[in-house]
Amino acid sequence: MSHQNSTLKRITKDEIIDMETRFRANFINSISGFKSVGLIGTISKDNQTNLAIFSQVFHLGANPVLMGFIIRPDVSPRHTLENIEETKYFTFNHISQEFYKQAHQTAAHYPKETSEFEATGLTPHFESNFIAPYVKESHFRIGLKLEEKHDLIINNTIFLIASVQEVILNEEIIEKDGYIDIEKAGTVTSSCLDSYHTTKRLERLPYAKP
Repeated sequence: MSHQNSTLKRITKDEIIDMETRFRANFINSISGFKSVGLIGTISKDNQTNLAIFSQVFHLGANPVLMGFIIRPDVSPRHTLENIEETKYFTFNHISQEFYKQAHQTAAHYPKETSEFEATGLTPHFESNFIAPYVKESHFRIGLKLEEKHDLIINNTIFLIASVQEVILNEEIIEKDGYIDIEKAGTVTSSCLDSYHTTKRLERLPYAKP
């Protein structure tokens, strides 16, 4: 149901700051709209696999081929970051309707010796010559290599820049002009920290010109 005709409420910065902590976190996590969400697979030098859900993920460039990731402040053990720093390689796996609940469960704080793959019933899959684990249940997988790490002073988050090493997907979802129909792939999106959505494309528009 559309609320476009409802009366709009103006909420100031001071009012946002005064919100209850959890309410404010949900509110601010929602205002940027729908986000990419996926599972990052890593492995330690001791061959301990790890899997974690991330929604702070974005396209960074096509030449060179880069993706960006934001990791929250290091206030608790960050096994994903530790593994990426150790090995430099990791995977990003699209989530589909078939396993979004298991994907969400990877956000739980498991001890490092517990693999989220095992804890959630998802399956690690290894491609030859790539050390980080993919999610077998995912139909759209990306292999990545860490290129740069930047500590953001403003909120103590960590910005990772990674180069795309390989993409594994169903060739049928690649259109003639290179466009990937991620809706056909069954990829879900997210809003806030706990809301998952399927999508419905309105239209592909022509290249905009003056």
